[in-house]
Amino acid sequence: MFRIETEVDKERSMALRSRLRETNTAASPVLSSLRDTGHASQVPLQVWALDADGSLAGGLVGHTWARWLHVTYLWVDDRHRGAGLGTRLLAQAEQTAREDRDCTAVRLETWDFQAPDFYRGRGYEVVCVIPDYPPGITEYTLTKKLA
Repeated sequence: MFRIETEVDKERSMALRSRLRETNTAASPVLSSLRDTGHASQVPLQVWALDADGSLAGGLVGHTWARWLHVTYLWVDDRHRGAGLGTRLLAQAEQTAREDRDCTAVRLETWDFQAPDFYRGRGYEVVCVIPDYPPGITEYTLTKKLA
């Protein structure tokens, strides 16, 4: 007999994450060997662009893990779009991931109205398409190998 609960519980969430990591590490030789390297933990990676006034013109927020860069957010202010700033932010993140963190690939998610063509134009490949997520929108997962 079990009691099922739907409450948010930070302590249980942390315990669950820890137990899942233990289970995964025991089941996967790849994850097990990863645990003994500097690539075992997520390390934040952020790149910022400030305009002449020091205001935020754009930025990229992500992290590296397991020799991958995961781009979580990339945003450029409307006033600066079309000037190559997004490309510069992405290139800097890729360079930092490759040269300073020994990453070999990048992954990210974007919606159909955001930037799938932007990423394709920079060498990213669509590896997953989820239609109607959220309803009326298509989500894309893209990846890129870092040379």
